[in-house]
Amino acid sequence: MKFISSPLEQFQVLPIIPIKLGIIDLSITNETIIILLLVLLTTIYIFSLIGKDQTFHIIPNRWQSIIEIIYKLILSLVVDNIRDKKGVLFFPLVFSIFSFILSVNLIGLVPYSFTLTSHLIVTFSLSLAIFIGINIVCIREHGIKFFCLFLPPGTSIVLSFLLVPIELISYIFKPVSLSIRLFANMMAGHTLLKVIAGFAFTLMGNVGILFVLHFVPLLILIPLFGLELGVALIQSFVFSILICIYLNDSINLH
Repeated sequence: MKFISSPLEQFQVLPIIPIKLGIIDLSITNETIIILLLVLLTTIYIFSLIGKDQTFHIIPNRWQSIIEIIYKLILSLVVDNIRDKKGVLFFPLVFSIFSFILSVNLIGLVPYSFTLTSHLIVTFSLSLAIFIGINIVCIREHGIKFFCLFLPPGTSIVLSFLLVPIELISYIFKPVSLSIRLFANMMAGHTLLKVIAGFAFTLMGNVGILFVLHFVPLLILIPLFGLELGVALIQSFVFSILICIYLNDSINLH
């Protein structure tokens, strides 16, 4: 049996069914499989909540209770961080993003699966698309006053020459920091788990005291897996909070 020799090999995008049309690569990869699996599981989960009358249960079962808890959590998150009546309009967006990131993170914890959020191109593409959408919302709401984001109220003309470039640079780097935060946390946690698991497997191949010692890293994996589960939940929550903060700044020009 061939085992992964490097902890970073688990992040490789591997073609499962190669499909190439000239210079266009339409291959089905392990990344594609995870996305299709996510869509399938989400569809099955939603349809399992619908009763015979095509509505949700009045008395929720356990699965429906989970989605209702998440619904209330994200709704309170949006209401608390977007201090405007229009903030509720963005609830479907924030709820969808939170559900997607959380689902992808949890699927990535399954052994021999693939974590989409451990790739910077995925997190950056998601962050950039959201960032562009937030700018469009701000411009539609305030027009030319959009540029007030880069000049805090009450700033003197002399000080504005220093603050405006700083505010502009920090504003441009918002999608970069948003994507790197999610990518780095997920990649670091999975790499650490693989390093310790590989260390335990190496000790398992020996005899005597070294074989007995392989139980130590295996026991360490249990709390680390719980920690990684917490990171998956927290990073989904943090990503959603930051989106709400950015939306609040765009709507209220703070």
